[in-house]
Amino acid sequence: MLERLVKTQLHSPSIPHPVSAPRRFRSLFISDVHLGSRGCQADLLLDFLRHHDAGTIYLVGDIVDGWQLRSSWYWPQAHNDVVQKILRKARKGTRIIYIPGNHDEVLRDYLGTHFGGIEVVEQTVHEAADGRRYLVIHGDLFDVVIRHARWLAHVGDHAYELAIFVNRVFNGFRRLFGLTYWSLSQWAKLKVKNAVNFIGEFETVLAAEAHRQGVDGVICGHIHHAAIRNDGVIYINCGDWVESCTAVAEHDDGRFEIIRWTVPARRRSLPVVIAAQQAA
Repeated sequence: MLERLVKTQLHSPSIPHPVSAPRRFRSLFISDVHLGSRGCQADLLLDFLRHHDAGTIYLVGDIVDGWQLRSSWYWPQAHNDVVQKILRKARKGTRIIYIPGNHDEVLRDYLGTHFGGIEVVEQTVHEAADGRRYLVIHGDLFDVVIRHARWLAHVGDHAYELAIFVNRVFNGFRRLFGLTYWSLSQWAKLKVKNAVNFIGEFETVLAAEAHRQGVDGVICGHIHHAAIRNDGVIYINCGDWVESCTAVAEHDDGRFEIIRWTVPARRRSLPVVIAAQQAA
């Protein structure tokens, strides 16, 4: 299904948009977009891609939500535009590396192949400008729930979609009263996960895998919680484009930062920017 979708995009007309000079990085890392789900904030991602560019862009899993598309088809124009934008960047010379996650795992049947210039790999090692090496992997294979209780993961996925729906309604009322965006679903998720120490365990396991493979750090996604930590082994998580709208950028000197893009560029009164952290 996902491979047919990608092939369809290769023959779809391009969507014109105003030209502006993007902020350029050495590398960009994006994960957990969940195209095909109603919670996906495709408009914000498209705006982000128009204002940011890189020599290499890593798509770190769950870019398309195959689980949701199998249960009910949802593919508005904004989702189509995101795919077109990524393919357009590939045509213009950007190296695009796609690492499937659990929601787009069907693409794991096509490891080593290319779709419109996009390389599909299970995992890879990224060498940063400062010489440090990072394992790039989605992370679901190290999630005990996904590995050993798949049915529970699907139940959790549907509950999460319900939380996203409630979140949209909740923030609609907040906007009516001039209040800023607040993620109810992310708050609830973090409360639950902190209770069982899930995030901490996930970070520890991924860092241990990076150490086992003899690299300096790991760049992943999966848990929708953007972070950069350095406890001997550097742990970097891209976050997601459902709630936090974050990506990870590598500067030309090897520094990494988390970019949060919850407001379109046209509504920004300040320069592009952003929540930044460094791995050094």
